[in-house]
Amino acid sequence: MKKLKYIILILLALTARIYPQVFAGSTVGQFLKIEPGARAIAMGGAFVSLANDASTIYWNPAGISKLHNSAVLFSHTSWLAETNHNFAGIVIKINDQHAFGLSYTSLTMPEMEVRTEFYQDGTGEYFSASDYSLGITYALTITDQFSIGFTGKYVGQSIWHMTASTIAFDVGVHYQTPLKGLKLGMSISNVGGKLKYEGEDNFIYYDFDPDQHGTSDKIFADIKMDEWDLPILFRVGLSYTLFNSENHSLLISADALHPNDYNESVNTGFEYGFKDRFFIRAGYKSLFKEESEEGLTAGAGLIYYLTDTLPMRVDYAFANFGRLTSVHRFSIEIGF
Repeated sequence: MKKLKYIILILLALTARIYPQVFAGSTVGQFLKIEPGARAIAMGGAFVSLANDASTIYWNPAGISKLHNSAVLFSHTSWLAETNHNFAGIVIKINDQHAFGLSYTSLTMPEMEVRTEFYQDGTGEYFSASDYSLGITYALTITDQFSIGFTGKYVGQSIWHMTASTIAFDVGVHYQTPLKGLKLGMSISNVGGKLKYEGEDNFIYYDFDPDQHGTSDKIFADIKMDEWDLPILFRVGLSYTLFNSENHSLLISADALHPNDYNESVNTGFEYGFKDRFFIRAGYKSLFKEESEEGLTAGAGLIYYLTDTLPMRVDYAFANFGRLTSVHRFSIEIGF
């Protein structure tokens, strides 16, 4: 069993090193990079090794088998440029070893008026764009210290009359090290097919030689569209509980990120808890990332027990985006 654990860890690390690197801005499905869960964001996005709420479906699918109970989580983000990002996830614990999860992610925008070169005040038509992902997750606790998880998801995008879709996969591992309070997590996200837009806007009328008399300008043609890679992301992180008493707790965490469409960066954060009910968090995102607008994050949360065995967690996070102003996230999780 120990050999299996180390083999999986080595394979995961090697896979992260050999996936193709592409130019910045040359991947699609960028909404997959928008991270859900106010608790995780308040800690600077350093969450791959914590894996202890339902948002871990996104961060590290291996973590859902480590949850103490089943849970459902909803997360809302007032994202940039008047768009809205929403995430919903449910984790079903089968037993101490097995867990399943379902998740849905969407990025939506208000309708906009269609404007053209000749109708600069609008044609009277409206268009919108949206992105979405629907995933199913399975996680297995192999030993008391080690778990592994997988997510398969359907990824789709649409804008006006055009749509694109593909299948992608996430893989994660979680390891409780021999040092008490020190946890290790790793995940690879969005490995899969490419996105290619298709729809009625692909079809045009084309004239092969408009200067030649007698040619037709009503030849029906199909514009050939390129395929684009998804934003693959490898995360590896550590978290450590500095102390955990009856009244006070403090943990710190750090994640290193290696994307296929940008340079590497580091996220860091901490969480202070009072009586395991009230929490204050802060962190910093995208350290060492070139030309990043991200930076300071902060937030708070509380746990309220609806019944003796039914916890409800409410969290808020603030994230600074420099010239792009700030972003606010809210999430609520109910255990069952």
